[in-house]
Amino acid sequence: MMNIAAIDPVAFDIFGWPIRWYGIFIGAAILLALTFASRDFRRKGWDEEFILDAAVWTILIGFIGARAYYVLFELDYYLQNPGEILQIWNGGIAIYGGVIAGGLTLYFYAKSKKMDPLFVTDTVAPYLLLAQAIGRWGNFVNQEAHGGEVRLEFLQDTLHLPQFIVNGMHIKGTYYHPTFLYESVWSILGVVVLLFVRSRNKTLRIGDTTLLYLIWYSFGRFFIEGLRTDSLWWGPFRVSQVLAAVLFIGALLIFAARRMNDKYYEYYSEHNGPAYKSSK
Repeated sequence: MMNIAAIDPVAFDIFGWPIRWYGIFIGAAILLALTFASRDFRRKGWDEEFILDAAVWTILIGFIGARAYYVLFELDYYLQNPGEILQIWNGGIAIYGGVIAGGLTLYFYAKSKKMDPLFVTDTVAPYLLLAQAIGRWGNFVNQEAHGGEVRLEFLQDTLHLPQFIVNGMHIKGTYYHPTFLYESVWSILGVVVLLFVRSRNKTLRIGDTTLLYLIWYSFGRFFIEGLRTDSLWWGPFRVSQVLAAVLFIGALLIFAARRMNDKYYEYYSEHNGPAYKSSK
């Protein structure tokens, strides 16, 4: 069987410009998430122009936020190597930075257009998890974002992984936890759960899917992050673990409080979006 880890990070060239597997996975993740989210928006009667405008700003600022987050917590290195700050094709994109920057952009963009921002984030949330699941395979090809050392038998006999993943986790003579795979599988399960619960009539109110996204992803990320060898650190703490704990507890408390509150929240299944009025 082909050893996928041995593939050159550059998939092919276009007029001398290298196209990397990392970028291909990221691009595929964005395309699929945008396709499915756009379909759901259209089913709810939302205008195509709003969808495209929101996507452009969210993706752009999300990428900037993802890179800025990573650079900020590796600032000493990048101050010594400023030429590498823009080299995102080598990795160094922090999901939490992208989620925070992109999520806030989407929220306030929808609000500025007098749309219901929580309905918008509810619609996008499951497909954001899908994008994260796909994007992690870019880490696999780059042989990054892995966990600590393990024995070959753990990968083959305990996890029963296909050989190409086992081969990919063999880095410089040592086998490692495939944490990229743990997070990818956890995210895919989250997509299924969120879409199933959201599709049930009068089950989730506006804002609940967004909160469930934060609860689901942060819970899994907290434990997976503890296995990784490349965590960003803040003193003695892993940054992503701290953030995961804060988001998990915060989202869980808000979700519970909303359930106990008598205030009326519209059900997601009953909401229909208004038409987007172009400023042109």
